[in-house]
This record gives sequence, structure tokens and C-alpha cells, in this order.
Amino acid sequence: MATDTLKSTTGASGASAVRRLLLDNGALTALIALVIAMSALSGDFLTTDNLLNIGVQAAVTAILAFGVTFVIVSAGIDLSVGSVAALSATVLAWMATSEGVPVWIAVLLAVATGIACGLVNGVLISYGKLPPFIATLAMLSVGRGLSLVISQGSPIAFPGSVSHLGDTLGGWLPVPVLVMVVMGLITAVILGRTYIGRSMYAIGGNEEAARLSGLRVKKQKLAIYALSGLFAAAAGIVLASRLSSAQPQAAQGYELDAIAAVVIGGASLAGGTGKASGTLIGALILAVLRNGLNLLSVSAFWQQVVIGVVIALAVLLDTVRRKAGAAPVAVGTSGGGKGKQAATYVIAAVVATALVGAMSFLHTSSSAATTPKLGLSLSTLNNPFFVQIKAGAQEEAKKLGADLTVTDAQNDASQQANQLQNFTSSGIGSIIVNPVDSDAAGPAVRAANKADIPVVGVDRGVNKADTAALVASDNIAGGKLGAKAMAEKLGGKGKIVILQGLAGTSASRERGAGFAEGLKAYPGIEVVAQQPADFDRTKGLDVMTNLLQAHPDIQGVFAENDEMALGAIKALGSKAGTSVSVIGFDGTPDGLTAVKAGTLYASVAQQPKQLGRIAVENALKAAEGKKVEKTVMVPVKVVTKENVAGFGG
Repeated sequence: MATDTLKSTTGASGASAVRRLLLDNGALTALIALVIAMSALSGDFLTTDNLLNIGVQAAVTAILAFGVTFVIVSAGIDLSVGSVAALSATVLAWMATSEGVPVWIAVLLAVATGIACGLVNGVLISYGKLPPFIATLAMLSVGRGLSLVISQGSPIAFPGSVSHLGDTLGGWLPVPVLVMVVMGLITAVILGRTYIGRSMYAIGGNEEAARLSGLRVKKQKLAIYALSGLFAAAAGIVLASRLSSAQPQAAQGYELDAIAAVVIGGASLAGGTGKASGTLIGALILAVLRNGLNLLSVSAFWQQVVIGVVIALAVLLDTVRRKAGAAPVAVGTSGGGKGKQAATYVIAAVVATALVGAMSFLHTSSSAATTPKLGLSLSTLNNPFFVQIKAGAQEEAKKLGADLTVTDAQNDASQQANQLQNFTSSGIGSIIVNPVDSDAAGPAVRAANKADIPVVGVDRGVNKADTAALVASDNIAGGKLGAKAMAEKLGGKGKIVILQGLAGTSASRERGAGFAEGLKAYPGIEVVAQQPADFDRTKGLDVMTNLLQAHPDIQGVFAENDEMALGAIKALGSKAGTSVSVIGFDGTPDGLTAVKAGTLYASVAQQPKQLGRIAVENALKAAEGKKVEKTVMVPVKVVTKENVAGFGG
């Protein structure tokens, strides 16, 4: 009887131990499960190149998240790290190129910029008594605005000596991964071995108790937010190095990824818990998810849904862990915890390696597939023009019997670089890219060149890399046609406003430059205002409404895409098509409908479906080793009410 009781107790104890192990290491368990699942679902996942890609893609998020870890452990929040990263990189590039400052001084100034932004956050929170959410939200806006002011909305080429941070050592080990590991070790040392680290846990656990025990809480918070700014600057430099340029719109939304990585890694937004290894695991989970979903051809829209669910589950796990009395993840909170933690990681690595190795046998015959595979990376799918490119490409791929994977970069040059790297590591036959920025796409396309994968550019070219073909219409020529159409409609004189696209994008720069060049032939046309509306219909409505308050007597509006033009028409009301002539760009279905109705005078149409069809046709030819034309120009046409019926798009 005693023996039976002992066995029962031992079994219960064993089950409890396993349960406790899983609760205490939920993020690690999730990472292992994800790796195993992706290995089973995709034969392209478990390759050396792809695993290194995951490390590179996790690097910037992880470095940002390490800095955010300090803040969250101390029960704060930092929403400004993405903007601070972009600002620091912009300062470095601007100082080293436009101002001729020695590169090493420019690097120090970039780091100082990050620290200064963090200190401002700390002052506002500690001495200004602002809630961390409000203070860092303000810095998010200020940092992004300063980045755009310094760069004038255009990318700035990064110094070659610093761009090596985006390269590899020995031709295979990515430098961003090394930087991530070093920053992770620094984070672990600060949290576990320093006075400021212990102070973070004390402040996060109970700020008033920490103050009463003698901690100078205000000064500690200054240091904590300064550290967050320092890590943001480092992340910005690494990101810009990968893209070979400082992008004023870089790292948008990265603050949310950084916070998510920290929370997924086991830290609590209530403060007092968190560790560097957990944050690293959280960043790797996000990278594995995005990489695996790309390889599985999951829609970019669904990827956002999946990541949101993962974040929610991570917070739920934290709640379950607390209710179950699981060990906290603060550093050094239990005796012998570090040895036990190291043993857990070793066991996890052995189990993962064994299971992943077994999964690799599932895909030994997958290489026999004969269907040609193509990848299409679009700058955004939040715009009807690019949706039409996608539709044309998919129609042609289906017609020719090709397997086409489409990804959405969401106007993020870094995300597009990740997608192109995923295509390259998956051994795809040919890649079609519509660059967010022509310079930023260069490094990823060069990697495809090294792998002998042909690349076809669509709508926009790629700088400093080889493309088998460029299928495009001329944005500059289109801008000139728009200026000519406007001048002819107004009789060569009048006041107009310009609605600009997303700052930093080549499409906005080229269309605006072409329109400005075209207007030189018509000195009677006066541009009284020009403001960005980010290629968005709602922003076009808001910006146009504001401009009408200052310039109610305008006779014309040139919008750099149809979406902004449609927003402007809404703001103009009955004036649109009567006393005010509006010209858009792209020839989207909604734009052409407005042309038929007479509210939109004209649209400079680029025939996006045709762009998609021709791009796929050329990509397949290049993949088969056939000769293709280096440049394939699709005619641009000004569509008005007189000729819209005969325009097929």
C-alpha cells in the first residue's frame, strides 16, 4: 500500500514538475514547437541559409527589444524606439555625407542622438510627471518628424565603412546576428550584475517601496530611458546598414514588435520581471513566424492576424503562470536558478535538434517538384494600383502554369529585404520585386544575384544590383504629362495645389519631379501649396480640407495618385469638376469611375495589370534561361472623359 502511494505521489510530482517546467519556459516551448511545425510544413525552412536569414531578420527587433526590456522591467513603456532608431540612422548618414563629418564622429553623434532622446523621455516622465505612454508617444512623433526634416523626405546613402555592419563575416556569418548577440549579453549583464539592473526590478516591483528604501528613482529612470535610446540608436544603425541607406520612414511600427517580443519572452507589463534571454526568444518567435508564413505563402494580412493571436496568447500564458505560482522571470530570484536554467536550454536544444532532424526526412523528395516557382514582393497591397499589379501577375502565372507567391512589404524597406531574403533562401526560380525604395532593395537583390536567381523589377528599378529586366512605366514622364494636362485645362494660368505621396518613396519623388519639370513650360501656373497625404484617400480628404481654408480660390489639384485625388474630390464637393480641376495618377478602377463621372478631370494611367502580366512573363523566361529585354516600357496615358471608354487598364 505504501509502495502504491509512493508511486502515485511520484507520478503526480513528475507531472507537476513537467507542468511547472512548461509554465516557467513557455516562450522557449513555443519557439521549439514553432520550429518543429515550420520544419514539417515547409521543406525550405530547415536550411542553413534560411536559419541565418531568421537571425538577421530578428536582429533589429531584438536589439530594440533589449532596450525596451529595461523600461518594461521598471514598469514603464517606450513607444518612441522605432522613430529614435530612424532619427539616429538619419543623423549618421546626413553628418557623414552632406556635412562631411568623419564617420567615427558621425557614429558617436548618432548614438548621442539616441541617448538624448531617451533622456528627454526620462525627464518628461520623472520630473514632468507625464505618463510614460504620453511622453514616449510625443517623442515618437518628434523623432519621426526630425528624421523627415533632416532628410527632406528622401533616403540618404549610408557610409560604406558602416554599411559593413549589414554584411557577413567569412561569407556566411551575418554581422547583424553578432551585434544582436553582443547587445543581448550586455543586457543580461546589466540586468543581472549591476546596481542599475537591480534597481529596475525594485522600481518595477514597487516604486514607492524602492524610493523609501533609498533608491533615487528619478535618476534611475533617466538612466533606464537613456539605455533604451542607446539600444534604439544601435538598432537604427544596423537596420540602415542592411539597407545601405538611412530611410526617414524606417522602423515604423517596430516599437510594437519590440514590446511584443519582451512580453512574449515572459516579461510583465506590470513590471518587476523580465530577462534578456526571454526577450531574445520573443524576437526569434516573431521572426520564425514571419519567415515561416512567407515560405508557406500565407497572405501578409493573415500574418498580422497570426502575430496578434500569438501576442494575446503570450499575455494569457503570463496570467496562467502567475495564477499557478510559476517562478518569476526576474534575474537571480531563486537559488541555483541559473544552473537549472542553463540545463533547461541545453535539454531544449537537444530535443529540438532531434525532432527537427527527424522532420527533415519528410521533405527529401520535395525537390522533385516540376512547377516553376516565382516570388513577387510588392511595396504595399494597401493601394488599388498595386492590387491590380498583383491581379495581373496572378492571372498570368495561372495561365502559364507557374506557382506565384505574393508578399506585401507594407511600405517598409526592411520588411521587403526580409521577404526577398526568404525568397532567395527557399530556392525560388525567379523573383519579381516592386521596391519600396530602389536603393534599399539593392543589398537583398545582390544576394539573389549571388545565388544565381534572376530578378525582375516592376514599376520601379533597383539600384546597385543586377536585374534581368525592368517592367515599368516612366513616373517622371507621367508627371510631365500631368502638368501638361493641367496647364491645357486651365488655359496656361491659375493657382493649384499638389498632394504628395508617402515621403521617401521613389514614386512620390519621381512623379513630383516630373510634374515640377513639366510646369516650367507654363509660368502662369502658380503652385500655392504642396503637402503630403501619404497616397491615402482619407489623408487626401483631410489635407485638402485644410488647404481649402487657406486657399479657397484654387483652380486645380494635382495628386500623385488616384486615392489622394478621390479624397480631394470629396473635400471639394461641388467644386470638383466645375471650378476646380483635379488630376490623379495610376488609372485605378475608382479613379476611372470618377473620370467618367466628371469629378476627376484626368488620371495619368499606368496600366498596372499589364505591368503584372509582363513581369511574370519575363520572370518565367529568365528562370528558364531565355533572353529577355533589359527594359520593357508600358505606355503611360492621360485618361480623360473623352477617352476613358476605350481605356482597358
